[in-house]
Amino acid sequence: MIAEPACVDTVIRVQVLFLMLVRERTMPRILLAEDDQPVRAFVRKALEMDGHSVIEAEDGGLALDILGDERGNFDLLLSDIRMPVMDGIALALSAARDYPELPILLMTGYADQRERASELNAIVEDVITKPFTLLELRQLVQGTLEKRSKAA
Repeated sequence: MIAEPACVDTVIRVQVLFLMLVRERTMPRILLAEDDQPVRAFVRKALEMDGHSVIEAEDGGLALDILGDERGNFDLLLSDIRMPVMDGIALALSAARDYPELPILLMTGYADQRERASELNAIVEDVITKPFTLLELRQLVQGTLEKRSKAA
């Protein structure tokens, strides 16, 4: 028996949607908090090149809302330190309190902010200094994700 063309089309669509869902579930999910749109776009593209699923937030307050809505269901939190509404330090403290298994990386272009972040060594995996290269970012994220998967 030959399937109707409409049925074949529907079956193909369902298969494609299923594969997309499976791929998204197996890709590491990263929450990116960065207020500078060009930097956010650069970082998002770099992470997507490595197959990561990236959810963006333009400030720490929005990132915290997303974390709550998603019940912390991320493999990594990557946040700028200096942002409006809620800075990355406050975001990291809240995220670590509510989701202690969530690895946190911070980014900053300010030496004094990096110094502030050094006080968070117990909850922050690392701090990357801006400007950073695509390779530096990708290696740091990959290393952090690998460290997490080995610990699990």
